[in-house]
Amino acid sequence: MRPPQAAPAESVVGAPRPAGRSEQGHPVGPGGPARSAPPRPQPAAGHHAVLCVNAPAMAASGHDGQLRGHGLHGFYRSGVRVVARMEVRLGGIEPVPLQGTLTTAARARFVGAVRLPGDLDPDPALIVERVRHADGVETVTVRNAGSRPARLPLEIALATDLGPVGEIAAGHRPPDLPGQVQSAGLRWAGPTHSATVSAQPSPHAVLAGAGVLRWDLEVQPGTRWSVELRAELESTVPAPRPPGGRGTGVPLPWAEPEVRCDDPRVALVVSRSLDALGGLLFADPDRPTDLYLASGAPWRFGLAPADALWAARLTLPLGTRLTAGTLRALARRQQSATGPGPGGRRTEGLLPGALRHGGPELPPICTATEATLLFVTVLAEAWRWGLPRAEVVELLPAAERALGALRDGLVDGFVTDLSRPVEERAAHPVPARAEVQAQAHRAALHGADLLAAFGRPGAEEWRSWAADLRGRFRERFWVDDLSGGRPAAGLAPGGQPLPAVAASLVHLLDPGLSADGGRHETLLDREQTRLLAQRLTAPELDSGWGLRTLSAKSPRFNPLGHRSGAVRVHETALAIAGLADAGHENEAGALLEGLLAAAAHFEGRLPEMYAGEQWTPGCPPVPHPGACRPAAVSAAGAAHAVFALAGVRPDVPGGRVLVRPASTAPLGELELTGLRVAGEPFSVRVSRIGVAMVEEASAELQLVAR
Repeated sequence: MRPPQAAPAESVVGAPRPAGRSEQGHPVGPGGPARSAPPRPQPAAGHHAVLCVNAPAMAASGHDGQLRGHGLHGFYRSGVRVVARMEVRLGGIEPVPLQGTLTTAARARFVGAVRLPGDLDPDPALIVERVRHADGVETVTVRNAGSRPARLPLEIALATDLGPVGEIAAGHRPPDLPGQVQSAGLRWAGPTHSATVSAQPSPHAVLAGAGVLRWDLEVQPGTRWSVELRAELESTVPAPRPPGGRGTGVPLPWAEPEVRCDDPRVALVVSRSLDALGGLLFADPDRPTDLYLASGAPWRFGLAPADALWAARLTLPLGTRLTAGTLRALARRQQSATGPGPGGRRTEGLLPGALRHGGPELPPICTATEATLLFVTVLAEAWRWGLPRAEVVELLPAAERALGALRDGLVDGFVTDLSRPVEERAAHPVPARAEVQAQAHRAALHGADLLAAFGRPGAEEWRSWAADLRGRFRERFWVDDLSGGRPAAGLAPGGQPLPAVAASLVHLLDPGLSADGGRHETLLDREQTRLLAQRLTAPELDSGWGLRTLSAKSPRFNPLGHRSGAVRVHETALAIAGLADAGHENEAGALLEGLLAAAAHFEGRLPEMYAGEQWTPGCPPVPHPGACRPAAVSAAGAAHAVFALAGVRPDVPGGRVLVRPASTAPLGELELTGLRVAGEPFSVRVSRIGVAMVEEASAELQLVAR
């Protein structure tokens, strides 16, 4: 969950207020507002935290490595804080922090130094290293680099509240629990869970009241001493089994490519993006061999169907195993004919989804609509990339149910919110958003491809419906203005265009993969696409670091607003791919440069979003306090922006692969080794003049270059 004050990207909008509170949250009584309520807690912020993640576990601290029990600090497992405090002192002194950094998504290293008491040498003699793993294991090593023995106590202060991450995110700090001595460590018990911290070697003393483990050290010059701490969580009440992580020995569900490029930032971004995705992998408890990606850490560390599908789709060049696991996990969660939807409504074919905030100029929409439509697209594109026929057949009924939800969800020829029954949509109409029409159009064409290829009825009807939607969209969504025109972000129920200029329009450039490596037709004609490309790369949307979610010209623009001006990485990545594919390669290259420049400031680990402030020389992008980092869609999107420029478009059922790279070669020479097409290794090199050479591919595929 996100901090409530941070305008969550997915939250329940319009939920009933608690009784006895005004809209501002003040108590009210018969005579009007009472005394002011105490200020609400400040939500936790994660942008400065060193956060290591290995689903379902994570750990967060400052750059000094100390877990201090405030903010987000602590070890977590399955949404519960196992340890809130873990503070190291040598001789009663905290080490001077020197470095704190992630070495992988799941592992962090902290280095500090301590001067020996009474030492006349100005250089510190003791180096303290902490190596932390998200799973709850931490090794503390004391190394004596001085010239005389170090005799002093090492104390590690521990505490926990066993608080849920949702409450902690909102700024609430439950009281610490009393500790109990257990063999080689401490134990804490709460109403539903218990936690233990054990040490190896065992401490010389355990002070339960103070929560301190103590060792009396004697470290000779040139030697070191280490202790391993292990934090564990147990449930004390019966509960459904939570999703687990990728088990030991289970391979990653994607290939690990080798990237070589003239631009050194590219290999760093791809490798660290894939490393981040590895930390977000969950195993479905109903079928542990099916893996899917959590939306992000720390606030949305669980399954968000739309985000999981986007991340799976954007990583298809690395294989179809993640996509297959994600699709199967979501098919099991799809609403059946007898399954109640939100609020007890029947919503056959719908995938779960929360209500997403739409920003100040656009209405909110349930992400169930996006996920349901995306399910069809991801299945169709995975089939083109080589998902085995038997696995496609297994998932076709779920795709047909999703198409049925689309068929039942039309109002006035457009798609609004599939999670609302037809009667409710007719009685209380809501605006039709442009990106939803693009997603529905793409799902219809992909659904038609699947139905035709597998001998199911309805393909021609869906193609005809998509053609009708294109005509209606071009007629009713296009807004003429002095710059030549632009698509409206949405249509109000009365048919009036919504004036917002938003990055969500990039979905109009994403028609999806079709036969022979081609692309389906978009909702815009060629001239409209050109005008949209100009608008997207104008300063009102392009911050120089990526696309703002809302135009800087809007009076409601907020550079830190989730949907009112912040840069969301995956929308910029979709724009790069869509612009390059539509022939607007210079514009795509400019956006890619901004994204890579931002990535360099974030050490290659792009967050979910960051402030949409204008690029200024010498000033890095401003972090967003409520952003997930890592985030599945931004990590997958960053890798996708690179892969898309190689222009690999497979049609495995047709036995062909089209390779059409960006002719402007914005990255210089680019070589991608170890991609996967039809389950076999695929390698391609793009020269500095934009010419592609396929260097490895399945012998069953015909290679076509353009």
